[in-house]
Amino acid sequence: MQGTTITDLRTVGVPVTDQDRALEFYMGTLGFEKRLDAPIGPGIRWIEVAPPGAATSIALVSAPAEGSVGVDTGIRFSTTDAGAEHQSMRARGVPVDDLLLWDDVPAMFTFRDQDGNSLYVVETP
Repeated sequence: MQGTTITDLRTVGVPVTDQDRALEFYMGTLGFEKRLDAPIGPGIRWIEVAPPGAATSIALVSAPAEGSVGVDTGIRFSTTDAGAEHQSMRARGVPVDDLLLWDDVPAMFTFRDQDGNSLYVVETP
C-alpha cells in the first residue's frame, strides 16, 4: 500500500450566496481575518478567512444553485471559554443556539452564518 504526501488540512469550503456579504459577516461580525481574496475567472473569486492564528481557513465559495446554502458544515471551532464566546456572539447579533453543558463533554454551541450555514464552537482546555 502506498502512503500519502498529504500533511495537513488547509481549507474547508462553505457555500455562500453573496461573497461580499459573507466576507462582512466572517470579518466584521466574527472578527476573522482575510487570508486570500483573488480572482480565479470572470466574476469568480477565491476567498479564504480564518480566526486569527488558525492553521485551517474557510473558503467562502459561491453556491452553485438555489438551496445549496443553509447546510450543516460540520465545522467545529475551538475556544477556551465557550460561555464567554456564546455571550459575545449573541451580543453581536449572531444567531446562536443554547450553550450545551453536559457531564464529561466539552461545553459547546451551534451558530449560523448569514446564509444559515450551521457551524459549532467547542470548548477546549
